[in-house]
Amino acid sequence: MSDPYETTEQHLDRLLRRALNSFDLPDSTVDLLGSALAHSSSLYSSHHSPVLHRETYRHTFLLADGSDLTLWELVHSGGRDEQESRRHELYADEGDAHIAAARLAGSLSDAPAFGDEAGRGEMETLTVLMSAPPAPTPRTYAPDNSADHARRVLRRAENGDRPGEEKARLLRAAFAHHITQVFGRQCEVDGQKAGFTLYEHAFLLLDGSETSLWEVEHTATPDGRHMCEVYEDEETARAAMESRTGIC
Repeated sequence: MSDPYETTEQHLDRLLRRALNSFDLPDSTVDLLGSALAHSSSLYSSHHSPVLHRETYRHTFLLADGSDLTLWELVHSGGRDEQESRRHELYADEGDAHIAAARLAGSLSDAPAFGDEAGRGEMETLTVLMSAPPAPTPRTYAPDNSADHARRVLRRAENGDRPGEEKARLLRAAFAHHITQVFGRQCEVDGQKAGFTLYEHAFLLLDGSETSLWEVEHTATPDGRHMCEVYEDEETARAAMESRTGIC
């Protein structure tokens, strides 16, 4: 529920200030929200376990032209320490919010670690990472500001060999997209737990053709933080996951 004593301007300012990733919101979205006249907030979903507390909130804004715009807020904290600071993330795209929630409550947080069973070594980790993906389900494209979604996926990629300007130009013609989680696993890398998730962002272009971006999210970093890498094809993305298993 919305705070009756908080103006829409104050509510939006509070959301943007506390979100860790507010800089990643499209500029066009932030500009539109500047004309918001009213707002409503509600709990969309939640997940609570001994190791994770997570809620997703839907914030809908009424704009000056009579249309509405929604922000999706992900709030999470470690369940083992209730005093741990809650972290806030904001997304303009519902699909991005689902991916972030799945990263926390599914593949990266709740999946069993390989190290929990005796006899599982690095070779088995590599085998699972390189295993064939499940049979694909029928793809349903959703027209939802897809060119901007592609731009944001490319912008958050941290790998130097991410797709270049040619791919970015091609994706400007995207008018619909579909996100599929192809792989998700938590494993032990050099004595530390690390999570790997692989997503296919498939795009339908104006000429009827299709193209994809392959996004790897993982925590095989020195400080355990989440890192995003984006590749042109699935084979290269899986090879990158394999190479990451050797990083301390």
